[in-house]
Amino acid sequence: MGEKTLILDIQKFSIHDGPGIRTTIFLKGCPLNCLWCHNPESKSYGAQLSYNEEKCIMCKKCEKVCKVGVHTFENNIHKVNFSKCVLCRKCVEVCPVNALSIYGREMSVDEILDEAEKDKDFFKNTGGGITISGGEPLSRIDFSLELAKGAKKRGLHVAVETSGYVGTKSLEKIIDYVDLFLFDYKVTDRELGKKLIGTDNFDKILENLDLIYKRKKDIIIRCPFIPENNITEKHFTGILELEKKYPEILGIEILPYHNFGKSKASNIGEEYEIEVKMPDEEEIERWMTKFKKMGSKKVFRKK
Repeated sequence: MGEKTLILDIQKFSIHDGPGIRTTIFLKGCPLNCLWCHNPESKSYGAQLSYNEEKCIMCKKCEKVCKVGVHTFENNIHKVNFSKCVLCRKCVEVCPVNALSIYGREMSVDEILDEAEKDKDFFKNTGGGITISGGEPLSRIDFSLELAKGAKKRGLHVAVETSGYVGTKSLEKIIDYVDLFLFDYKVTDRELGKKLIGTDNFDKILENLDLIYKRKKDIIIRCPFIPENNITEKHFTGILELEKKYPEILGIEILPYHNFGKSKASNIGEEYEIEVKMPDEEEIERWMTKFKKMGSKKVFRKK
């Protein structure tokens, strides 16, 4: 079956991660720490216990089977000590309402591609394929490389979603097997970078974007817009400078902030590190109008 790695999820019929209908494979693990991450369960390189408080019916079956004291019940409150969990999965198996689950399962390249190919007719009819995402998939370069190679052998279109925060040698390994890069550009100001994504090493990110462009690969630059955080004049200007520098890119996609990651963070026992309102349509339209007035021809937003 080949070497396996930890998969967070396989999402079928995806329409937001590249052209056509796609199967998106989410690998676990990311070297960045974006405060607004909408998949906080993808940051860790290991499997994680998840507890959905809203589903719990207080049956206490988890407490009875757990040998290390992860689950306790006090005053009709189910408390979960995530740090004690040894991932034995016994509590998950006995939970009658699926309030407990494990993020992360091991799969091989062939297992993933066999699952993706079940939708090959949809790919063919819509110009779709697979998208390798994360986390940061290129931080698991050996597995991502084999996955991309295997997909190309099966005649599948391959997209990779990346922050660009990887070693150039890793990128060089996979670049020839990728049709489309969905390349994140999260922040322009270096000091804000330290605060918002955990690094100010933008040189590495921009060098990798430059390399992909020079290799004449299809690129969509994706820009998350987080109110009260990265929406600055400097960032607007920085995005426009990328458009001018790389005129052959397919486009620059604006990704308005949403708070879907908040409940996910709570479910794995972590704090969601940012508290801002989701932008309404009026605010988003102001951003788009501003880009247009600044002369952009490439900025767009998928609804």
